[in-house]
Amino acid sequence: MKRRHRATLKAIFNRPTSGGIRWSDILALFLELGAEVTEREGSRVGVRLFGERQVFHRPHPSPDTDKGCIVSIRKWFEQNGVNP
Repeated sequence: MKRRHRATLKAIFNRPTSGGIRWSDILALFLELGAEVTEREGSRVGVRLFGERQVFHRPHPSPDTDKGCIVSIRKWFEQNGVNP
């Protein structure tokens, strides 16, 4: 895994939860982990990873992902054994 993706993964697991992680970095991390990403209606993005499908909302107008979404991603990763 590239240093950039490891840094994003570490930021997701940092406590307190950061609200300044760029969505594009999270999306790149999903792809690095082997996810299939699909655009859905509106600002929704479907992510198929670990044999599961999760739907997240692309942040707008800011490029930064909100804390609630970061917590959801962290829990999903923890449940599937992904750690920084």
